[in-house]
Amino acid sequence: MSEASIAEVTQILTGPSAPLELEQLTIRGVPVRWWKHLPKTIPELLRLSRGYGERTYLVFEDERMSYEVAFQHVATLTAHLIETCNVQKGDRVAIAMRNFPEWVLAFWAAGCAGAIIVPLNAWWKGNELAYGLSDSGSRVLVCDQERAALIEPRLGSLVLEHILVARPDRPLSSSMRPLDAVFREPLRSALPEVAVDPEDDATIFYTSGTTGEPKGALGTHRNLCANIGSSAFTRARAALRSGRVLGNPAQQMAALVSVPLFHVTGSHSGLAGGTYSGGKLVMMRRWNAERALELIEREQISQFGGVPSMVWQVLESPEFARRDTSTVMMVSYGGAPAPPELVRRIRQAFPQSSASNGYGLTETSAITAANGGIDYERKPDSVGVAVPICDVKVVDAAGNDLPVSSVGELWIRGANVVRGYWNKPEATAKTFQDGWLHTGDVARIDAEGFIYILDRAKDMLIRGGENVYCVEVEDVLYEHPAVMDAAVVGIPHRILGEEVGAVVQLAPGASASAEELTEFAAARLAGFKVPVRFDIRHDPLPRNANGKIMKRDLKKELGWV
Repeated sequence: MSEASIAEVTQILTGPSAPLELEQLTIRGVPVRWWKHLPKTIPELLRLSRGYGERTYLVFEDERMSYEVAFQHVATLTAHLIETCNVQKGDRVAIAMRNFPEWVLAFWAAGCAGAIIVPLNAWWKGNELAYGLSDSGSRVLVCDQERAALIEPRLGSLVLEHILVARPDRPLSSSMRPLDAVFREPLRSALPEVAVDPEDDATIFYTSGTTGEPKGALGTHRNLCANIGSSAFTRARAALRSGRVLGNPAQQMAALVSVPLFHVTGSHSGLAGGTYSGGKLVMMRRWNAERALELIEREQISQFGGVPSMVWQVLESPEFARRDTSTVMMVSYGGAPAPPELVRRIRQAFPQSSASNGYGLTETSAITAANGGIDYERKPDSVGVAVPICDVKVVDAAGNDLPVSSVGELWIRGANVVRGYWNKPEATAKTFQDGWLHTGDVARIDAEGFIYILDRAKDMLIRGGENVYCVEVEDVLYEHPAVMDAAVVGIPHRILGEEVGAVVQLAPGASASAEELTEFAAARLAGFKVPVRFDIRHDPLPRNANGKIMKRDLKKELGWV
């Protein structure tokens, strides 16, 4: 078909009798739209996925597990949680481990048992893990050996009653049991019957935050399942907008799972969406660009991505030219700002593929907006148009709606927005009002509905009374051929308040001086936006587990505080 408008494509995909047909609902007094024909709970999703039978589901190193075998493992672990661990509906079951297949099995099993799943950041230190376990009140923990060792000295302060350890490499203490012992029991062929409602609490994901302790975003089964439709819709919209025929549903897609499952990008977008569509999920023990290229070739990966820095590392890898990447049909990323230069590089490196960028938050259960195909090439500095189940608007400091293309705070409403923060009523009341999530992101929305994320409100620089949006400056630095990664931060100044500083990572083998980068930026930016100081390095910039550059750490390291 020829190119259709965004409105026309949306009507084709979501109109009456369409697979992604929308319906109107009222949830907690808020009017929302929902994917009428898609699963609404974790047990419903798992039962549907069993229909893929012997198709390969999970790949890890040299291990492979089919959909049928995975379903039986989930059913068995679900029964163990209920019958042995006495997990009741609403109890918290925490997961703390690397991206092992057992992470996936534990996630689905806890959800099928009616528990609230608490995926903990595997990068956390022992005290941080203990905080998450204590704050959530988790009764059961499923973890790997590394996390078990961090937690064991702190057990006295926790309410944990059962600890299951995946892949132990040494004898366990009496308070712990190897997870594989559960799977040595006769495998169950059916999930236990547990009454689970779409509005039941399903997950607590801790936000990284910039100040204070992490907050647990409390999501429902419907919140998680929202991404099944949003992922499918954004792919289909990009295809139809480009005049391409939609893919064959019978052809299995293979996705490289390169981001941590303990964040909503990995679990909600990658895992839930991939499970519903019958994809092959190829898991990485840890991120490494050369290993990623090896797996792309070996497993004939059709989709990979993560956060923009990971895509850059693949493109810049000396192994890139030596690996077969012809099966890659989609390069998708989100979770951090992506420079326009990246989409141009992707088109050069993967001429057969479609690039896509996305935007979402822990509080929106991942996807809110996406930009792919010809729209991404047309507007590479935008995160795209909101998915049909989301309403978005830009407001001023008083909460008043702003005109088209005005800059203000982005607010979001939809069936994917979580209920609030676990045991934090004041933070919930401040961030969630009348169904609207106050994101704290500075944005504008153009006449076509494309969203442009300019900065975090609290990170925006103000130099002599002029607003400097860090993303804008970073995008310009990315255009320099020697720059692989960039972070723009404020440097305190006695008179101006702040000046613009930049930390850049150069591409392998590349060189650039501070004078050269200053001249490059000055030719493209207003004078007050040009960095006055550069820190140039070859090592990667520090990032947290969901890909965001830790700017506070950089400022402290450099003394720019």
